[in-house]
Amino acid sequence: MKVPVVKMTVNASGAAAAAREGDVVVIVDVIDMSTTLEAALDAGACAVFGAAPDGAAPPVAIDPVAVGLLAGRLAREKNTGVVVVTEPRVGSDDDRLVRVKGLSRGLARAGAVIKAVLPNIGAETPKLCDLQNQVVIAATATGGVAYDAAVNAGAPAVLTGTVARTMHQKGAAPARTAAARAIQKARALDTGITVVAASGNSLEDVLAAEYITRAIIEEYLR
Repeated sequence: MKVPVVKMTVNASGAAAAAREGDVVVIVDVIDMSTTLEAALDAGACAVFGAAPDGAAPPVAIDPVAVGLLAGRLAREKNTGVVVVTEPRVGSDDDRLVRVKGLSRGLARAGAVIKAVLPNIGAETPKLCDLQNQVVIAATATGGVAYDAAVNAGAPAVLTGTVARTMHQKGAAPARTAAARAIQKARALDTGITVVAASGNSLEDVLAAEYITRAIIEEYLR
């Protein structure tokens, strides 16, 4: 198979543009959405998603209800529950759920059950709840919005990646994991890859996205 085009961009608008071009989209939100979801996968989550919280207003279309429906249907198919991760970090479940009414409506329409509502705290998140075989959705203001925008714009697949350590990965391992996951999906779908720094104003996201982009290219060139 030929080496596909590998690109990098920023923000929800970049994620939507990459989706419209038919690329596999990789969302990088190091603090903390994509790190939280990487940790969830390490902990045995069967699938992870991102969604926009209520009140998000990026310059591109989003639809957290649709993401909730998509994730909820998968949870039903797999006969498992859904764990919602959102803000605020300090507060009650009700404080968090009130910020994700759109996502919750989609999950309810799918008949999915929310098993837990957790704060978005990155690598430590799996210590709060058993995520084995659960569908995990991070509804956050940057990474979640970018993910949602890519889904809404028709991306063939939306993934996440981080360079931060998790409970099971350290050093360059998280970036290599993200690169391998993106390559596997791009090969299966015969598409290009776009890595998205969730916020162009976040230096850690931009640097991490650059690192993962290089890791993807290096893996293809081996």
